[in-house]
Amino acid sequence: MTTHALQRSVRSASLIASLVVTANGLVGSSALAQKVTADFDETANFGAFKTFAIRDGQLHTASPALDSELTRRRIESEIEKALTEKGLTKVAQTPDLNVTYTLGARREVETEAYPAGWRGLRTRVARVPTTAGNLVIDLRNPKTRSLVWRGIAADNERDPAKLADKLDDMVRKTLAKYPPKK
Repeated sequence: MTTHALQRSVRSASLIASLVVTANGLVGSSALAQKVTADFDETANFGAFKTFAIRDGQLHTASPALDSELTRRRIESEIEKALTEKGLTKVAQTPDLNVTYTLGARREVETEAYPAGWRGLRTRVARVPTTAGNLVIDLRNPKTRSLVWRGIAADNERDPAKLADKLDDMVRKTLAKYPPKK
């Protein structure tokens, strides 16, 4: 192989490597984005709900960064702030809505495949540990004991400490879907 051909081959490999890094960055950033969904009882009269009370929330995680009283208070504070901005009032007795939440985090291992070897003709597979976090917020009518609204925020953040930093945003984005537009 001539020097000129070798230099051209190195430039091609460099270009391929930079494209792979760029593509991984784009895919990685979208994979780490939060996904928020909401569902509701179509027969519920959401205009009649004026007050709420936050009931016991559940933290189902083994991570010390997420399983703490501080995390619980932070979630409850954000829920209270978001619902009061929507015009609801927090009360201690006889609310129109009972609010509960569950934060679950589980460790997963994902695989990523990318070109490797001479001219990128081979594939290398790497195992990448992730933490998948789900925040579920339920609004129940205490008179009928029925679920009237549920919002779920899912985030595939790899680091539990970084997931803890995203909780405020997860609550805000989830409750932005309340009240539902029928």
